[in-house]
Amino acid sequence: MSYSADLAVPDLAGTFADTMPGISPGVYDERDFKAVAAIIHKEAGIMLPPGKAMLVYSRLAPLVRASGRGTFSGYIQLIEQDAGERRKTVNALTTNHTFFYREAHHFEHFAEVVRPRMLQDLAHGESARMWSAGCSSGEEVFSLTMTLLGPDRSQGVQIARRDIRILASDIADHALQKASEGRYDAKDASGLPDELRRNWTQNSGNQMVIAQEARSLVQFKRLNLQGDWPMRRPFQVIFCRNVMIYFDQPTKDRLVARFAQALAPGGYLYIGHSERVSGPAEDLLESVGPTIYHRRAR
Repeated sequence: MSYSADLAVPDLAGTFADTMPGISPGVYDERDFKAVAAIIHKEAGIMLPPGKAMLVYSRLAPLVRASGRGTFSGYIQLIEQDAGERRKTVNALTTNHTFFYREAHHFEHFAEVVRPRMLQDLAHGESARMWSAGCSSGEEVFSLTMTLLGPDRSQGVQIARRDIRILASDIADHALQKASEGRYDAKDASGLPDELRRNWTQNSGNQMVIAQEARSLVQFKRLNLQGDWPMRRPFQVIFCRNVMIYFDQPTKDRLVARFAQALAPGGYLYIGHSERVSGPAEDLLESVGPTIYHRRAR
């Protein structure tokens, strides 16, 4: 299997060596960068522009050394043949940056518009299904879960007993491991509304631990958004924020169309502040607020 021709990366002739001071071309050169860029695009849909050449070197150099191959070209031969090593490469090259209550207007919209109807449905025996796609280290999905449980702890405990399932998926193993632990530095809670932090977290030394009522609602799974989706039931809510910025436009359009199909009629899609819905999904989704989209009933 070869990835060398899978992705067109602009030529860096005459500039590549200048941007790699102290790195021997015999260890890492322009061809190696192009091959890695092709692999990560094929595996995860992520685009690596030429300006990321040093990032690729710094993140993969430890894997190259650990493999015993000595050069990037030797390591690329390994990851072309070894799915486990490709998985390590994807882990190393994904970006996992987030924080609690990021883009607060999304959670405010959910609390004011979506939550009341969802609670009514739950009270009548219906189910609630939500998805944090690209959940990173878990701050987003726990912000959503705490917002659902709400500012009244006794009511939230009752809500948690309803038929609620929240999927949190990511492609990066290390991000999912941290998320599943539900444990963060206490200073990371600064963005959370006070009542949510009081109700749904506990302090443990200098750490903040997500309350069991919130953790019990979330299932963490490794999922490549470019691959098959095993879920069969539709979602009332999908969050996929600041993930598609790493994809090219055709990949974005395909992904948003799949999200639209995965939403129940009347469901909501929340995306990142610099992202937009385009392509086939425009027939199914309408904008109802900044980077908030509603699945049409038809």
